[in-house]
Amino acid sequence: MIYHRNIQVEFNHCDPAGIVFYPRYFEMTNSVVENFFAEALHYPFAEMILRDGFGVPTVRLEANFRAVSILGDILDFGLEVVRVGGSSVDLKLVAICRGQVRMTADITLVFIALGGKATRWPDGLRASLTGRVLPAAEPAKVEA
Repeated sequence: MIYHRNIQVEFNHCDPAGIVFYPRYFEMTNSVVENFFAEALHYPFAEMILRDGFGVPTVRLEANFRAVSILGDILDFGLEVVRVGGSSVDLKLVAICRGQVRMTADITLVFIALGGKATRWPDGLRASLTGRVLPAAEPAKVEA
């Protein structure tokens, strides 16, 4: 199952030419991940961090910028859970606008206790993440 979130390119995302400044994509991908945890997994970062004392820092991020996005574009971010490990999860994000892939990212997050020690996923959260992994026979439909 693929999670979707639309983000409109705003003035604050752009360089003087009105083109998305690439570091802003990383802010957008983080927003998609944070909202995925809140909306799809029902575990908002505020609860995870402030109440429970855990976090999910990004430990690997590989991005490919395929086409320019400009002020006013609405990017449809698709997030797919690729693999769930003992304390990590691999995600694939694809941002599409008007049928064109604008950017892709492969991300690894690690579930940690605050203080930095990797910790095994809680059973319920692990089940929610694992339940979102697409079967091998069902290719992701987020790439164009």
